Amino acid sequence: MITRHRDILLFLGMALLLILVGVFQSWQLALTIFNLCVISAVMSIGVNVQWGVAGMFNVGTMGFAALGGLAVVLFSAPPVTEAWSLGGPGLLVAFVTALVTVIAYIFAKGYFNDAQYRWMILFGIVVVGFYITQRFFFPAVAAIEGFDAVKYGNIGGLGLPTPVAWFGGALLAGLVAWPVAKLTGSLRTDYLAVATFGISEIVVAVLKNEDWLARGVKNISGLPRPVPYEVDIRALEWIQNLATSMDMSARDMSSIVVKLCYAGLFLVVLALVYWLTETLQRAPWGRMMRAIRDNEDAAMAMGKDVEGRHRQAFVLGSAIVGIGGAMLVTLDGQFTPGSYQPLRFTFIIWIMVIVGGSGNYRGAILGAFVIWFAWIQAETGGAWVAGLLAENLTEGSAARDVIEESAAYLRYVVMGLILILVMRFAPHGLIPEKTHTRVGN
Repeated sequence: MITRHRDILLFLGMALLLILVGVFQSWQLALTIFNLCVISAVMSIGVNVQWGVAGMFNVGTMGFAALGGLAVVLFSAPPVTEAWSLGGPGLLVAFVTALVTVIAYIFAKGYFNDAQYRWMILFGIVVVGFYITQRFFFPAVAAIEGFDAVKYGNIGGLGLPTPVAWFGGALLAGLVAWPVAKLTGSLRTDYLAVATFGISEIVVAVLKNEDWLARGVKNISGLPRPVPYEVDIRALEWIQNLATSMDMSARDMSSIVVKLCYAGLFLVVLALVYWLTETLQRAPWGRMMRAIRDNEDAAMAMGKDVEGRHRQAFVLGSAIVGIGGAMLVTLDGQFTPGSYQPLRFTFIIWIMVIVGGSGNYRGAILGAFVIWFAWIQAETGGAWVAGLLAENLTEGSAARDVIEESAAYLRYVVMGLILILVMRFAPHGLIPEKTHTRVGN
């Protein structure tokens, strides 16, 4: 009971901080921070599935967040019909050929298991499949990228509703995570970390260079959104009346309403993800995953498929991260592959899980709110502190310039201090994982 009350107080304290931002800074900023915290909480839950529950040290979060963002383009953006007519048939043939090659390889690997020239057959299937695939793929890509490259140069998407793209992000990230898990599932700790980090860099490199897919570094802006645009609701009578009653402009009120709409949708997704992961944690699957995490050798001795369970956790966690990545791109309204940096999309998410409490999904959510709030507000606080320090220094002096230019980097100091303090005084996180002990007679 005391622990439950403590958890409630921690969440209430976080809510109070957001309210204070709204009161003393602006409600638009408070809602922006809140929406980013909710998105981060979804990603944090995904990492918690892999690390907190399964004990898998995956630092490839950035790649799966990028795949979630790509899903918004592929599922929600309107199709570029001219590009499809030019290169679409070739892409479809190349995709079918590649799929047939994979199926043929898997079949031949099992059918010719004891054959003397098995490796030659498998090699021949790969070579022939690759040759046919590239004969259709590269001309199709050239045709798509050559069509109005300034404005388009890509195939576009399916034009589906944006919330569908969020779960499309889970599908795309999960599909990529499965072969990655097959390749890396048997690796341990630091080896798994290096492998997954390298794979995530490959994913981002592909997104940056394959213009036909999502315009590469040219970026895609103006993506569809599931909420109205501010300019479309600014002139509504109820917006005008509400703005007048709260003594603010209709422009500010319309922005607040839109951010509240985003907050409502994001909270629904977070609630669904939390319910799913909590249900799994309480189920036999969750108990078995924790047993594998705590003593992998004992689990293997009892006949448990450790690698298979690791694959399941890896795919599930990556799919959840993909949902968060799709939500973030929807909130930004643009897909920019160059913005996927390990600091933001991997290591900060890891800090959220560590600070909140690995193995506990409520802790993952709280850690996301605490860390992202500190990340945003540290720069504002740093500028204020720098201003105070610079007041007594000569205008244009080297010391004053250094202080003013270093304000933005205070957030890294704050992140380090938070992590050190939590590790010192709450090594299991702000909301530690509950341990259940059974006492026998």
